[in-house]
Parts: sequence; structure tokens; C-alpha cells
Amino acid sequence: MNNAAPGNFGSAADGDAGLLSPVSASPLVGALTGDRAVLAAILAVESGWAAVLEKAGLAPSGSAAVVASAAEAGRYDVADIALRAQGGGNPVIPLLADLRKQVQARDTSNVGAVKAVHTSLTSQDVLDTALMLLARNTIESLLADLKSTTAALAALAEQHADTLCVGRSLTQHSLPFTFGLRAAQWFHGVAAAGRQLEKVQLPVQFGGAAGTLAAGTVLTSGTASTPFGLADSLAAQLGLAAAPAPWHTNRLAITSLGNALAAVLDAYGKIAADVLFLSRPEVAELAEPRAAGRGVSSAMPQKQNPVLSVLVRSAALQAPQLAAQLHLAAANFNDERPDGAWHTEWPALRGLLRLALAAAGHVKELAEGLQVFPVAMRRNLDLAGPLLLAEGVGAAVAPLLDDKDGATGKQQLQAVVDRTLEVPAAEQAGTYRRLLREAVPAGQLTDLRLEELLDPASYLGQAAAISRRILAAFPDFALSGASNTSASNDPNGANRG
Repeated sequence: MNNAAPGNFGSAADGDAGLLSPVSASPLVGALTGDRAVLAAILAVESGWAAVLEKAGLAPSGSAAVVASAAEAGRYDVADIALRAQGGGNPVIPLLADLRKQVQARDTSNVGAVKAVHTSLTSQDVLDTALMLLARNTIESLLADLKSTTAALAALAEQHADTLCVGRSLTQHSLPFTFGLRAAQWFHGVAAAGRQLEKVQLPVQFGGAAGTLAAGTVLTSGTASTPFGLADSLAAQLGLAAAPAPWHTNRLAITSLGNALAAVLDAYGKIAADVLFLSRPEVAELAEPRAAGRGVSSAMPQKQNPVLSVLVRSAALQAPQLAAQLHLAAANFNDERPDGAWHTEWPALRGLLRLALAAAGHVKELAEGLQVFPVAMRRNLDLAGPLLLAEGVGAAVAPLLDDKDGATGKQQLQAVVDRTLEVPAAEQAGTYRRLLREAVPAGQLTDLRLEELLDPASYLGQAAAISRRILAAFPDFALSGASNTSASNDPNGANRG
């Protein structure tokens, strides 16, 4: 039994399991972005730096192995380090004290390995580089899920190239559309954002206490090495990009990464918003994949909530503020190390990484298992009746009409639409046809041609070509799209709605 006093809701040792962040409550997200992952990234930077120094002859032989053996994240108390970080304002300082103790304890051959720990670096070098390492590991997993999603969306676009549905504008029916084009547009957003994320540079940070490489210059004096060469070697050691210069106060590396992550979440948010609307019972054009225990209500046993889309939308709605925080920090990086702006980057950047990675997994499952109901799509398309084709009818018929009582052909057809809208919805289809027939002489427009103009399939513009062009523009994101069977229709879809 917990006898904690009122107001004591746990300790730092409890960690953050995501109780109030269900979108990112995932073992994978925790493993790649949690506190221990951050700690491991910091230790990887310190261990990588020791290896670089030893290889350059700037640290005792054998020291890199000793540091590497000590740089195991499981040896360190994350909660204790977090509390002690308040003393210096960042977690690198207390971790270094613990790392040096671990190195000294393991240096049984007295090689002086502790001399290789953090030599000529500063806390910002280590933490900025560690966050780039954390981002690289997270992005690898994120992009794998993202490309599975685009493959599934490409399959949907191809399978439903001719599946009619209704386009909507400002909440109202607008023109005939296809579900294939809708899926292709989803694909377009995700693939474009994925390509942007792939191009983001994740550079190593170096610069020393004030970004002048003063300590590194002293360290390499009289040797064949240079501070720039050591930094490039560290980048290669860690699998990060080399940087032409220290970026202590030039935060484009951070804001570019944040922008790319936010763009991914924007694209996911669009899909989620559409699925949430289209899966409403009164619309019923789509349904999320079902899974045991998902979509349940605490009070209503009949409910099947679209929880995947709800979680993804919650992530997308959080992203803009986090990205804005990165820009706010970048604009306030005063001096050669700022007083607080740097610190605000850490939770914002990690928040974006967590949300994007978590959402990627949810959207992948959504896209691969999405249930599509063409019958319901056609039913909703038919609700507006032939009025949905008024634009196409006007373009084809208005030139056939002579001015009448001072009204142009276009104005006469608008009058037909206006009169049709005055009658009850159930009577509009017949009324529109009758009024059109009265307005246009039969010699200028045959009954057969009129019915062709009122067929939704005849007014899809370049929908199919747009879809093909989108998929062709991102071939590396559409791989396996044609053969992906997991994104096929629900076998009972023809009877839904």
C-alpha cells in the first residue's frame, strides 16, 4: 500500500510510462526515445570520442575499450542523474562524474583511460550530438513504418481508381470524386513528408566551451590531427553527418528536423481527420481495422470507436506547438550559449520524435487494414442527385443557349439550379432534369447526351491521371503497392451501408 502524503504522486524513479499520452505509450517508443535511450546516446558520444582520440594518438592506448565497457546505460541510475542535473542545468555533467568513476574502476591495467573521457568537449557538444544520434535511431524506425504506409496507400489508390465517391468542400458535396484519388492524395502527403525527413542532415556538434575549439586546438597542437579532423572522425564513428563548423548557436539542424517531423504528423493528421469523418455511422464509407479490446467504451458496449485515428489526430494536433517551440528557442539563442533557450529544445524535440514514431505505427496499421465500402460511397454520392453535375452541365450546355430576356446561358442555368433548390431534397433530382429539359431545346441537347452529362463517372476530370502522376513521382515510396494485399477491400463491403 502506498502511504504517500496527499500531493505526492510518485517519484522520479516511477518514470513516464505514458499514462496520459496513450498515442506514444509503446515499448518501441520508450526504447528509442525514453530517458534511458537519451542516456545511452550520451554515453555513445563519450565512448565514440574516446575511440577517436585513441586512434589519433591523443589518448592512451587501450583507453577506448575501457571507456566503452563503462559506457553501458544499464550501469547508471537515470532518476538520480536527472535530479543531480539541476546542479549544472544539464544531464551530461552528473553523468560524466559517474562515467569517470566507472572508467577508473575498470582501468585495471592503469592505462589512464579516464584521460580520454570528455577531453576538449563541452556539455553542449555531447548533448547536441547525442540528440542527433537519438533522432537518427528513431527516424530509421519511423521511416520503415512510413514506407509500409505509403505502400498500402498506393495499393488503395490503384485498387480504387474507379471507385466513385463524393468530393466535399466546406462540409458540402462538391463534385464526383474517386476513393482512389483520395488515397493517392493521402499517399502524396505522407511520401512528400517522408522524403523531406530523409533529406534532413543530422550533424555532429563540436566547438568546446564557447564554440572556438580552443581546447581542441591545444589538444592537437604539435600533432598531425586538427580539431576539425577529430570532429569528422566522430561523425563517421557515430554515423552522423560531418559539420563544417560548430553550430552552438545556429540551430537550423534542430529546426529543420523539427519541421520534417511536424510535416510527417501533418500528413498523418489529414488521413486521421478524413477517416474520422468517413467512418461516422451516418457516412459509413470507411472503417478502421478491428482488434480485440480496441475502440471500446467504458459505458456503451455497442461502440466501436475509431481509436487509431483518434490517437493519430491527437499527435498531429500537438506537433505544431512543439515545432514552434524549437523556432522560438532558435530565435532566442543569445550569447555563445543561451540562458534557457537551449534547455527548452530538449523536451520539444523529443516530444516530436515520440509523437511521429508512435503515430507512424498507428497509421501503418490503419492503412494496411482500412475497410472500404464502395456501396456506401455511391449512396452518399447519389444524395445530391444530378445537381452534383451542375458545373459540368453548365460548361457543356451554357454555350448552346441564346440570351433570353437579357439572361446569358450561364445565368439561365443558374436559375434552373436555384429553382431546383427551392423544392424538397427528395424531389430535386426529377425537378432538375425537368427544368433542364425545358430550358434547353431538344434539338440542341438530346436526352442521351443529357443523361451522359448527369452521370457522375463522366465528370471526374483528370482524377485517374492525377493519381498515376502522384505515384510515379514517389516510386521509392510506392514499392509493393500493386501487390500489397493487406490493404484490400473488406470482403463484405458490397453489403455495407
